Amino acid sequence: MIFHETDLAGLLMIEPKAPTDSRGYFLRTYCEETFAAHSLNTTWPQTNLSYTARRGTLRGLHFQLDPAPEIKLIQCMTGRILDVIVDLRKGFSTYGKSVSFELSEENHRMLYVPGGFAHGFQCLEDDCRVSYMMSDSYVPGLAAGVRWNDPDLAIEWPIADPHVSQRDAELPLLSELQ
Repeated sequence: MIFHETDLAGLLMIEPKAPTDSRGYFLRTYCEETFAAHSLNTTWPQTNLSYTARRGTLRGLHFQLDPAPEIKLIQCMTGRILDVIVDLRKGFSTYGKSVSFELSEENHRMLYVPGGFAHGFQCLEDDCRVSYMMSDSYVPGLAAGVRWNDPDLAIEWPIADPHVSQRDAELPLLSELQ
């Protein structure tokens, strides 16, 4: 695995090595020893898989509040997505900044997202499956988010007029977060 730092401190883009032969490839998506050697989280009590049928669908931007902010290890298993991460750590010079990465079943890239960041993605093709390993269990009362089209975030989503859930459409703006 190759660990790449990003413009947001703590957020890592991980490229697993995928040896291939005539049968296909073998891909290690997680290794406790390797993650520990990089001082990363090694406890994942919950794993989630989202399926999105339609190109252009947008999910997010979600995060979980203290005292259980989630660290996420995200990988696109089928299809292709634009994954967007927003820094919500007040006091950091990168507060309110976002970065985006294309994740796909072809490039095998993963994102290691620490607590304090919002996460969302837009499907760039039909039939996307995204896996999330979570450092904490989901706590409904701590689930939060910020609106995907907040003008202060100025995120450039590649597909105009996305399909968004009512919940995501009604999330607060960054300026409205407590």
